[in-house]
Amino acid sequence: MNAELEYTMMQHHAAELRAAAAEQRRVREASRTRPVERRHRSVFARFLAS
Repeated sequence: MNAELEYTMMQHHAAELRAAAAEQRRVREASRTRPVERRHRSVFARFLAS
């Protein structure tokens, strides 16, 4: 395979991995903050939110 094409494919793959890692960080951060919110919400507020 052409070296330039390989390099471009590697760059694209690295960009996809960075995007996936960023998404995982966002999900982890959101899951850390959500349980705290839920604990303090009343049953009625949870019913309205669903």
